[in-house]
Amino acid sequence: MRPALPVLLSLTGGYVDTSGFLALGGLFPAHVTGNFVTLGAALAHGTSGIIAKLLALPVFCLTVLVLRYVNRRFEVPDQRSLKILLAFKLVFLIVGGVCAIALAPFTNPDGFPLVFTGMLLVVAMAIQNAAHRIHLPQAPPSTLMTGTTTQIMIDLADLANGADGDTGKTLRGRLGRMVIAVSAFALGCGLAALLYTIVGTWCFALPPLFAVVSLGLALTPQQAA
Repeated sequence: MRPALPVLLSLTGGYVDTSGFLALGGLFPAHVTGNFVTLGAALAHGTSGIIAKLLALPVFCLTVLVLRYVNRRFEVPDQRSLKILLAFKLVFLIVGGVCAIALAPFTNPDGFPLVFTGMLLVVAMAIQNAAHRIHLPQAPPSTLMTGTTTQIMIDLADLANGADGDTGKTLRGRLGRMVIAVSAFALGCGLAALLYTIVGTWCFALPPLFAVVSLGLALTPQQAA
């Protein structure tokens, strides 16, 4: 698979998570753990915006479960499965983006427009996570940076301690991939924040473009070196 694909997925993950958090009452479409935190904060402070955060986990889990079941049930070949998943992600990002733009502003944090839009984006990110986990297991996660950052520090410490030979080569290769993934995610976060301050919910027009490029990378055969 083309090395640019996991990087683009990390960029998309950071972008969608940040834009969702800013526009949808603190909802993280791609970050299940973050929704636990914001749900706890909403409950503790007695604020609104609880429904979307409560639904995010079961919707995310059900999406991954159904995708995996169907994939195994019909024995879809890996390359075809990846393309199908990325195509479905594109559809949900388009519909979610259209809803975000058309239904804004979301004045009621627990209202149907916000919850519906948020769940569309949660499904899109669940599809991305499933595709990444199933088909790109060697690449760093595209939405969860805590474990990746921890491993970066561990590998840096091991290299500083004198790892060389094949071990050092392996560490440097993995370190490079992880640093790129974290950097792409951070770039997506910053870009989403910038565009949201400038164009508001029109920032949701960009993730479908990322998804189109991702699908194009999956559809284009990689030439042998």
